[in-house]
Amino acid sequence: MTGTDSLVLRVAGRPVGRYVTRPALPARLSPRPYLHPVTTLAGTTVTELAPADHLHHLGVGVAVPDVEGHNFWGGRTFVRDRGPTELDNHGAQRHTSFQLCDPDGFVEELRWVAAGRELLHERRTVAATALTDTAWALDFTFSLTNTTSGTLTIGSPATNGRPGAAYGGFFWRARKEQTPPQAFTARAHGESEVHGRSADWLALTGEDWSLVFAGATERTRRDPWFVRTTEYPGVGSSLAHGERLAIAPGDTAVRRIVTVVADGRLDRDGASTLVRKAVSP
Repeated sequence: MTGTDSLVLRVAGRPVGRYVTRPALPARLSPRPYLHPVTTLAGTTVTELAPADHLHHLGVGVAVPDVEGHNFWGGRTFVRDRGPTELDNHGAQRHTSFQLCDPDGFVEELRWVAAGRELLHERRTVAATALTDTAWALDFTFSLTNTTSGTLTIGSPATNGRPGAAYGGFFWRARKEQTPPQAFTARAHGESEVHGRSADWLALTGEDWSLVFAGATERTRRDPWFVRTTEYPGVGSSLAHGERLAIAPGDTAVRRIVTVVADGRLDRDGASTLVRKAVSP
């Protein structure tokens, strides 16, 4: 599964991620740019692309299951009183240009298109930064501007009647191993304790790797985390947790997530230290 255009992100000259801008994907997967593979500095891959359990999980990117009824997540759509349903409602995120493109990051313009019209314009800013000899940070900002003439709302399966399924926004499909990863925050441990709750940072640790996700703005930190460890390893922030997110015509919703990518299994102190370094003022 390849794309016609891609670039490689580097930290101190070392490749740490490939960004595919125009993936060759079927409409059912809601085609969109993604980062995969993303690796630690030692070369351990910490993303998955189109795994058998969820073909529409595409490494690292932005995916939303309900934008005015259009599916930018991929796969089935959760319909109230019907459950997951196959619908012909998939949208696509289309790369239009790079405003900046360097080895350590880029600024990209995208159009979110469904049913023949543009719903959102996105500016995406991504930067890779060295932290230590064994850790680096991926700084990912996305700004969604409503380009329609009316108020546009973003929803999730949770707002459509499926409790605990408020996925939609920044999403990282992590490496799947024989043993599920551990998930923890500064005050809680385990999927059931961290899922659906807000926290300044959230860590996911595997056999020999760690990811630490942090909201880098006050507004981003208010979004609860969507966390899966046992069914599959994945972490995202929820744009629409308890209610739909409304964006007026011409208005913009902005979120910024900084992710620490580290070799080895971090503990709470190690995760907290690296997050402070990664999200320093």
